[in-house]
Amino acid sequence: MKRFIVSVLFLLVLLLGAAAAHLYWFAHAPLGEPGAKQTFTVNSGSGLASISRQLTEQGLLPDRWRFTLIARLSGRAGSLKAGIYQIDPASSPLQLLAQFNKGETAEIPLTLIEGWTVQQVRDALASNPDVKQDLPAVDTAELGNALGLEQAHAEGLFFPDTYHVTRGGEVSALLKRSAQRMAQKLQEEWAQRAPDLPYRTPYEALIMASIVEKETGLASDRSMIAAVFVNRLRLGMRLQTDPSVIYGIGPSFNGNLTKAQLQQDTPYNSYTRAGLPPTPIALPGLASLHAALHPAKSKALYFVARGDGSSVFSETLAEHNRAVNQYQK
Repeated sequence: MKRFIVSVLFLLVLLLGAAAAHLYWFAHAPLGEPGAKQTFTVNSGSGLASISRQLTEQGLLPDRWRFTLIARLSGRAGSLKAGIYQIDPASSPLQLLAQFNKGETAEIPLTLIEGWTVQQVRDALASNPDVKQDLPAVDTAELGNALGLEQAHAEGLFFPDTYHVTRGGEVSALLKRSAQRMAQKLQEEWAQRAPDLPYRTPYEALIMASIVEKETGLASDRSMIAAVFVNRLRLGMRLQTDPSVIYGIGPSFNGNLTKAQLQQDTPYNSYTRAGLPPTPIALPGLASLHAALHPAKSKALYFVARGDGSSVFSETLAEHNRAVNQYQK
């Protein structure tokens, strides 16, 4: 009997050793051949059993029990994070667990372009199938409130840049992050602004920056364009900037700005109304923010496009009319 018990114990030790060796091999061995990464979603609240079942059903695991056992033995069973992952079919079980444990979800780049309006931003995001469309059905004038931003009107509040977001992430979270970036950049520029500018608040500087963004065809002209509009504000002259008029016309604008439209009064018609428009008219980039708060030292009050992207700047109306005759007529 004693010899039998010893034999059984020896056999159990061998079996346990073999099982441990097998689990060690399985934990570190590739699950499949290298290939295109597969998208795998870990839903919020999913436990180890549910994740193991999904992996098996998707063909990423040969069976559930070994992966489940390894997760429990490694102490990672309770710390698997929700998200959308890009999984290499040749990953080992331990690599999968590490990916889920660290929350290394798939990210995609999304770019907001300088000069875009909020509507263009929304259209671009709405056409992207990789993000969650959770924006409320409100117009631009109310979007800021819906996102919990300081300004109700959302135009110009988002900083144009490339953002890396989790695949399946919420559009609203991206826009909130972009708005925080804009607020930070605007505050930094405001803190270092040139003296004696005709802005009462950073928001007014943001409005000016959006106009500069839409008017600039050549980057080197940006600070001079800002100077023209700043000089006009100081003198009480109307800004007479076409992009603000076009913004006020809205979606009905067909690309051809007419004399009748220039005379049609809207809150954004800078030919019929003095001062800045009530809100920004586009997303200004950092260069336009800087130009609005650091305009060139110039007495210019007019500018006209040469047709090659650059502009001619004039201090008097007579000089301006000559430039218009030369380059526009």
